[in-house]
Amino acid sequence: MNENLFASFITPTLMGLPIVVLIIMFPTILFPSTTRLISNRIIAIQQWLIHLTSKQMMMIHNKKGQTWALMLMSLIMFIGSTNLLGLLPHSFTPTTQLSMNLGMAIPLWAGAVALGFRHKTKASLAHFLPQGTPLPLIPMLVIIETISLFIQPMALAVRLTANITAGHLLIHLIGGATLALMDISMTTALITFIILLMLTILEFAVALIQAYVFTLLVSLYLHDNA
Repeated sequence: MNENLFASFITPTLMGLPIVVLIIMFPTILFPSTTRLISNRIIAIQQWLIHLTSKQMMMIHNKKGQTWALMLMSLIMFIGSTNLLGLLPHSFTPTTQLSMNLGMAIPLWAGAVALGFRHKTKASLAHFLPQGTPLPLIPMLVIIETISLFIQPMALAVRLTANITAGHLLIHLIGGATLALMDISMTTALITFIILLMLTILEFAVALIQAYVFTLLVSLYLHDNA
């Protein structure tokens, strides 16, 4: 294979200009809104899935937290559709870029934390020092809890980036091995191709699961602070 293993992760350009903004905006056409009284089957299924997911995700929130429902559903739809589109051949997946995932995670985490310090100041500060902590351990625990708080958006972004990137690399490697084995042994190439199909199906599931996990963790951060 002469192709660079990480070529699919390079930001695409057109006439020297990055077109990642257009790629990010593209998934919005997959969720069209309808003005008809009776929707077609595709839109009906989309609305049913959105309603089911939002109901499950908003179950733990109070009325103040439920005001974030539109934002959380937009987030899961965007990440899920972007991950699925990235599985198409010769496509680019923005969620493999750590910078983009940090750009999503940090503002959402910061908003949830700021909301907690505004409306639950005592409870938010209490997280830094658990009740019953021995006096000599107080400075160390405050430092540890502060570090763990600031690691949360990093963990969100790195988890999404690592899972999507690892899946794409495996598909690339096994696909290249399948092509190479066709000239050596068709039986081995067929087995490798079956493994590739199974991995591709798994990646479709991972694309949706990672979108759900990312949004669910943001929802839990919000629940702890709202």
